[in-house]
Amino acid sequence: MPDFKTQRRLAASELTIGESRVWINPDPEVANTIADAITREDIRAQIEARNIKAKPEKGNSRARFRVRAAKRAYGHRKGPGTRKGAKGARRPSKELWMAKIRALRKRLKELRDSDQIDVHAYRMLYRKSKGGEYRNISHLNAYIKAKGLTRGE
Repeated sequence: MPDFKTQRRLAASELTIGESRVWINPDPEVANTIADAITREDIRAQIEARNIKAKPEKGNSRARFRVRAAKRAYGHRKGPGTRKGAKGARRPSKELWMAKIRALRKRLKELRDSDQIDVHAYRMLYRKSKGGEYRNISHLNAYIKAKGLTRGE
C-alpha cells in the first residue's frame, strides 16, 4: 500500500487542516484510485467521494480541572507547597484594605440608619476607620461598646 505522502499534504491544504488530521480510506480497492490522485483537482474529487476526510479535532478534557477547582473552592489544595508568590501577590494589600473598609463603612451606615449612633459619633468613627484604627467589624463594635457611643447608654 502506498504511503500517500503527496496526497496527504494536498488534502491537508485543501481541507485547511494539519496533515495528521487527514483520514484516507484504508480499503485496498480505493487505495489505487487515491494513489493515482496527484493533482489538487483529483484530491478534491476524492474528498467529494468521501475517500478522504478530516478527522475531528482533539480537545483536552476539563474533567480533572473541574475536580481541582471544586476542591479549591472549599479550601483544599491551597497549602504552602502549592503557593508560588508572596502573600501580597496572591491577595494584594489594597484588595484586603478595600474589603475591610467597605465592611466597616457598611456597618457604620447600618448603625447610623437604625439610630443606634448619632451623626457626630458616625463621623468620628468613619474618620477613625479611614485612618486604619479598626482591624475588623468586631473590633469596631467593641470600641463602640467600650466608649458607650450607642444611644440610650
